[in-house]
Amino acid sequence: MKNKVFIIAELSANHNGDINIALESIRAAKRTGADAVKIQTYTPDTLTINCKNNYFKINHGTAWDGEYLYDLYKRAYTPWEWHEKIFKVANEEGIICFSSPFDNTAIDLLEKFNAPIYKIASFEIQDIPLISYAASKQKPMILSTGIAEIQDIELAIETCKKAGNHDITILKCTSAYPADPKDANLLTIPDIKTRFGVKVGLSDHTMGFLAPVVATTLGATVIEKHFILDKKIGGPDAHFSLDEKEFTEMVKSVRIAEMMMGEIDYEMDEKKIKSRQFSRSLFIVNDVKEGEKITEENIRSIRPGFGLHPKFLKDIIGKVFIDDFARGTPMSNKYIKKGKR
Repeated sequence: MKNKVFIIAELSANHNGDINIALESIRAAKRTGADAVKIQTYTPDTLTINCKNNYFKINHGTAWDGEYLYDLYKRAYTPWEWHEKIFKVANEEGIICFSSPFDNTAIDLLEKFNAPIYKIASFEIQDIPLISYAASKQKPMILSTGIAEIQDIELAIETCKKAGNHDITILKCTSAYPADPKDANLLTIPDIKTRFGVKVGLSDHTMGFLAPVVATTLGATVIEKHFILDKKIGGPDAHFSLDEKEFTEMVKSVRIAEMMMGEIDYEMDEKKIKSRQFSRSLFIVNDVKEGEKITEENIRSIRPGFGLHPKFLKDIIGKVFIDDFARGTPMSNKYIKKGKR
């Protein structure tokens, strides 16, 4: 999108296994003012194996601790048979729909629905074969950096470019759910832009929506945030997602922030010229007589701005008035006798 932050409502697992919730979430995302809704395309078997040893048990201080990976993904995934209906409803609503694929078969499925963008999730940043295959479809590529080191980002960008794809956006991402604000490190956003020469954005997992607004002021052109129709639905991602009201407020706040950014501007317009009337200038502050010397007692820098520029105060001190002038008269060079002190 040109000259506008691209705002993505991430549905993730917030359909809670109900296609009707998924479809109504798309309609609600459109109502919030989001530009796009994003789903995830995987099955438990394309992400992991059904194994119950400790390697596959989540124990990282998350809301999902104690669950096995396979069981979590089975509960969270978006069934592939839903995809046709999801893309159809998004098209009817006039909102962009795309997905994060997690293997090549997911990309093949998404190609059937002409998915317009491919998003590579933060934990897949090292899956170079996946990135290469997605990039080969010549759709815009969005990649999250959550667990990435600099060399991971460099390799991912290089992989896209090798596939002939140069439409790349890198999202600053903190892979914690929810993320602590002190770990947001949003100054990374402008650094990504200059360091890697790509478009940049934010995939945000903090609570609330202050981070997306700040990111906008730092040059983010894409904002991704988890969206849920109603937090009462529950589900794996409900606790750090925004509901329809909150997401709507986020969109409004981001739009205001990007409007406030404006452009570099030192030019005078009619409003500024008018406002300068309230700036300081030199005024005669005591009644003066012809021949009287100009002093700091009878001339001062005060508001409004109809008199001589204050920078001339020292230059005129000691010179002589050409006539009588009343208190409250804007000072002017034409009131000074030439060559007199």
